[in-house]
Amino acid sequence: MKEYKFKINGKDYTVAVNGIEGKNAAVTVNGVNYNVELENAPAAVPAAPAAAAPQAAAPAAAPAAAAPAGGKVIASPLPGVIISVDVKEGQAVKRGQKVAVIEAMKMENEILAECDGTISAIHVNKGDSVLEGDKVVTIA
Repeated sequence: MKEYKFKINGKDYTVAVNGIEGKNAAVTVNGVNYNVELENAPAAVPAAPAAAAPQAAAPAAAPAAAAPAGGKVIASPLPGVIISVDVKEGQAVKRGQKVAVIEAMKMENEILAECDGTISAIHVNKGDSVLEGDKVVTIA
């Protein structure tokens, strides 16, 4: 396992590359596990992850995030301001259901549940500023 520390847009990230198989890498970013697809398969394992991990891990946060406790973390797909949180802890949700709305570049973007389940945690409040990849809710 190789570990890197990055600062992206003023936010600190600790990225651990747990393993690479072909074009897929298992990484941990700030304690959250991700499976990311690398654009170019690495020629040598130690050389490629430093360049590939931050590019692949940050944008892929929403679709691939998994909470360490077994829940599914739904993350912000882009930086912006939370203008509504449309669920409550303990509420059952279906895949595709709106869980929150974020305003970015004067446009409203719905954040949707990526799986069926129950909201086990809400990580944001109305009015919060979030960065891409920040946790919004966790679905158990």
